[in-house]
Amino acid sequence: MEPKPWRDRIRDEDALLQQLNGLITEAADRRAEALLEGVDELGTIAEVARDLGVSWNAVDKAIRKYERRKADGTTTT
Repeated sequence: MEPKPWRDRIRDEDALLQQLNGLITEAADRRAEALLEGVDELGTIAEVARDLGVSWNAVDKAIRKYERRKADGTTTT
């Protein structure tokens, strides 16, 4: 059996990468929504970060990125 031509393999991998990027964006959106729920519950980004054992910068960045996508209309939810 002949191996698939390289152009076909590249197209297949590009399609897979596009699908995976979509899944990553969906997961990031759900995570940011959960972080926002944590902020509602605990009061501040810093408290959420402390509770999760991560930097407040990481929490803030995830929320801001989500809010930018939401404002642009590119969120998945």
